[in-house]
Amino acid sequence: MQDEERYNAKLRLLRILYERHWDKQRVINLFNVIDWLMQLPEWLNNKVWQELETIEEKEKVQYISSVERIGIAKGRVEGHVEGKSSLLEKQLEYRFGVLPEWAAEQLVRAKEEELEAWAKAIFTAPTLEAVFRNAEPS
Repeated sequence: MQDEERYNAKLRLLRILYERHWDKQRVINLFNVIDWLMQLPEWLNNKVWQELETIEEKEKVQYISSVERIGIAKGRVEGHVEGKSSLLEKQLEYRFGVLPEWAAEQLVRAKEEELEAWAKAIFTAPTLEAVFRNAEPS
């Protein structure tokens, strides 16, 4: 239920942004702060976007274009992957010691599926090399 409450609060704040009729950049800046502070599961984020489209049609203003929405969503995904990579790096260092350059580079270039596979492999792999070599993406 916590996600639903956060969704309702986030939507109330976003509605206020539109009701104030502030300039576009101010709305976008505040939207980004609200979006960062009040993160939601993807299905509720989609619901927020649908509500924003309804509000924009009703208010006859469009503060955040579809291109900007795609950028915000892409940034959220990239941040999610970076967070997983950072956590996995810490776990690998805890288990195997300081990471060699090749392992750090793999973490930076990794896709989300690879990170998830390596995160599972860390529990059973006897060596750092085995984590990267034997992991099967899910």
